[in-house]
Parts: sequence; structure tokens; C-alpha cells
Amino acid sequence: MAMIEAKKLRKVFGPIEAVRGVSFTVNKGEALGFLGPNGAGKSTVMRMLTCFLTPTSGTAIVGGHDILTDSMEARRVVGYLPENSPLYGDMSVNSFLRFIGEMRGYRGADLESRVDAVAEKCWLKDVRQQRLDTLSKGYMRRVGLAQALIHDPPILILDEPTDGLDPNQKHEVRLLIQQMTADKSIIVSTHILEEVEAICTRAIIVAKGAIVADDTPANLKKRSKIHNAVRLAIQSGKDEVTKDVFKALADVQEVKAEEKTDGLSRFLIYPKKDKSITRDIVRLVRDRGWELSELHVEEGDLNEVFRSITIKEGAHT
Repeated sequence: MAMIEAKKLRKVFGPIEAVRGVSFTVNKGEALGFLGPNGAGKSTVMRMLTCFLTPTSGTAIVGGHDILTDSMEARRVVGYLPENSPLYGDMSVNSFLRFIGEMRGYRGADLESRVDAVAEKCWLKDVRQQRLDTLSKGYMRRVGLAQALIHDPPILILDEPTDGLDPNQKHEVRLLIQQMTADKSIIVSTHILEEVEAICTRAIIVAKGAIVADDTPANLKKRSKIHNAVRLAIQSGKDEVTKDVFKALADVQEVKAEEKTDGLSRFLIYPKKDKSITRDIVRLVRDRGWELSELHVEEGDLNEVFRSITIKEGAHT
């Protein structure tokens, strides 16, 4: 079931066409990674989906509500964490979350239980009475996430949700997003590509305001030059191990000899497109009587794929 349908969204700021006819859907149970270089239009798309910006043309259906003709209802079904969370520094964490809950229409015991729940979920219990302007950037980010969750929305749009968090906090937030994915539709904008691999079921890459890739992280990694490459280390012996031996295999595209360490000859062996070379390499090593110390098959490098796609489109990271 599609919870978000972007339909040819376009946004122009004077002479700049920031978003150029972007269309995509996000179903319930999907966590969509939204990737792109700086200035690619990611935040602009999110601001249109959350009704903070009006499209120049096109529209979107969010939770069954058109962002142009039914924007108030669209806002009610979305929890939004912007890149720079607008927080009132002179308020305490508790009073700010109560204020957001009241703006969402909650009162009395229902309001208090919701504030308690998001404070617990976002690890804020120890700072509930602190003023926001005394908090670290990491705690401020967690308050921003808490306000997005207070009404338990079916749709979450999160712009750089782990920005400013330490490694342990990043892990906690990623785990929280994973846990929520089953019941929600989530868009996560991030520059951290390992975050996409960890939490997203699908990824869209944008460059110069347009979508240039839309696939699962696993399938995107298959576009990597290093996908299915074999990295191995062999105990050097009388029969010298050279890269030419591996290059002679039918499905091998390229062989790189890496630095010898601890008496081991190390190689990175690239397959020809869509070929698997692991069995051939293992058979060759066995037939030569070499002692195999290490062998690893590469899944692919999402960073490499991202750079390749965005540079091809003329974008700058």
C-alpha cells in the first residue's frame, strides 16, 4: 500500500530549478534512503512532502491526502525531523514536548503518557528538566526526533536523523528506525551510506534535482566494480604466486597484487561483468598446491556506486 506518492514534483527558486519532476512511491513497511550530493534537492523534496514548501508544479499524496488541496490532513499523518530542528532554547525538554503534544491536539493524561513514551524511546529521561539551549548537539537531535514521534504518525520523514550523535547513539537511533519500519512508511535522508545499508529497504539517489537511481541497497552494490571480486592471501612457497596465473582464468577481468605481509601473497581479483570466479580460484589454488590463508568475496561498495552515479550526472559531492 502506497503511503507516499510523489507525482512529478518540481520546485523553482528564481533561475534555479532545484527539483525537476521527481516521482516515486513509498509503501507501508518501507524505509527509503534518500541520497544525493549537497544541493541535489533532497531537503527541498522533503519540505514539499511535509507541506513546508509549495511545489512549482506537480503534487504528492501523503497518507491519502493531497499536499495541495488537503495539506492540513497531510501534516497530521507525518512526523518530520528537519535537518536543522527548530527548537525553543528557553524551554525545557519536558515543556517543549508537552507544547508539541498540545499543538497536535493532546491533553491531560493522554498528553503526559505520550511525552513519557517519546522521552523513554529517544533516551531523554535524564535531561527532561534541562533547558534546550544547554543540551549537546546529540541531545538536541534526539529531542527533534522525539517531537516527530509524539503523535505516533504512520509516516516519518527524517532529514539526517543521526547528525551529531556519537557511535553508540547512532546505533540506537538506527535500531529504533528498524523497529518502526514494519508499521510505518519512512524516508531517511543521510550522507552516511553505511546507514542506508543498515536501515533502508530501498534507496533513491538524486542528482541535480532528478532521480538517477532507485533500487535496494543490495542491488545498488551489485553495480560496484568490486562486486563479486575475490580478495585472497596465499602462503608463499617455492612456486612463486603471481597475478598472471589468476589473470589467465577465463572469467577474470583484472588482478591487483597487494603488498606482501607475514610471508603472504595478497591479491584482489575482479571478475568480468556478472561472473562468479570464486570456485575457479579455489580450484586453481588447490591444483597448484598453494596454502590458502584468507579468502573473501566482496559484496560491492555503495560509496563507489554513489560517486560513480552522481559524477556521471555532473553533480559535485
